[in-house]
Amino acid sequence: MPLILFRRKNSQGKPTGNFVIRGTLAGQSIYESTGVSDKKAAEIIRVRRSAEIIERATLGKSATLTFAEAALTYMESGGETRFIGPLLIHFGEKTRLADVDNDAANKAARAILMPDAAPATINRQIITPISAIYNLAADDGHVTPRRFRRRKEPQSKIRWLTPGEAEDLLEASEPHLLPIVTFLLGTGCRTSEALGLQCENLHLETRQALIPTSKNGELKMAEFPARVMRLLAASGLPETGAVFRTPKGKAYKLSTGSGGQIEAAFTKARVAAKLGGDVTPHTLRHTFATWHYAMNKDLLLLMTRGGWKKPDMALKYAKLAPADLPEKLLAHGWDFRTQLQADQGQKAIFGAKIRVIK
Repeated sequence: MPLILFRRKNSQGKPTGNFVIRGTLAGQSIYESTGVSDKKAAEIIRVRRSAEIIERATLGKSATLTFAEAALTYMESGGETRFIGPLLIHFGEKTRLADVDNDAANKAARAILMPDAAPATINRQIITPISAIYNLAADDGHVTPRRFRRRKEPQSKIRWLTPGEAEDLLEASEPHLLPIVTFLLGTGCRTSEALGLQCENLHLETRQALIPTSKNGELKMAEFPARVMRLLAASGLPETGAVFRTPKGKAYKLSTGSGGQIEAAFTKARVAAKLGGDVTPHTLRHTFATWHYAMNKDLLLLMTRGGWKKPDMALKYAKLAPADLPEKLLAHGWDFRTQLQADQGQKAIFGAKIRVIK
């Protein structure tokens, strides 16, 4: 039957509330509120809804799929939701996905972000989510594949800590922050990964931690030096639940940000250690990568331990360190070598003390 309007009745039998659209059109069963109680406004909505259903039945889903519908499918498929809200508000319920092109993305950036938004911000909050939503719909055959232009980002300097700077930061850290900073330096984990670590996934005896919350959605086994193991063992860790706790003994609330949960304590330690504002919790991940590659010269091992899926991400750290960094790291107890490399290093040191006498 065609779509009709009706209102529910109250206990006295009088119509009340908003008008509801009900019926079947083009094989689609409809039962939804108009959101209005005015009959003329409800009739306009009914006619518009009927036209939408007929248009989709005539032209097919590919021609009528909206950005909002595609975004919902993307989120239901496990896509990142952090920046989608403002995009949904901007595009509304009616914008067809097929109409979302580079020009539409540029308009969204101007409408949503500040005029002086950095290229990286535009890429992260506008281009990346739009592209992800569109590409999923294209994979499903609903739209023609399209390439969204990313803003060119200036090459930024990667900040990492020297062993001496790391010691100053650790010395300035409060008791609850000290094991967190030590773990981040020793594993390269993201802050959210470390704060989400559960006791059953921490294996001090093998110096390993199973990280189930890595950014790319895969499990990774983080390994850490003996120095990290000794400090964690001496920290009085809980027996169950989250490994790292707030000063009040509660688990941290997890988020996808860059260390906001420990920002206040970290900033206090950073200032006390006389380190600049360019040092953030994420700097510890850069530090781990720089240290690890300097000691092992093994890109694949770094990608595995750090959870990088693309070589170009890990390659950024390949030429940052001076030649004497491995020696300084060992002097401070930061030994990232594999057992084989450690054995070879010991043999080299032992051999250097032998002199052949003829």
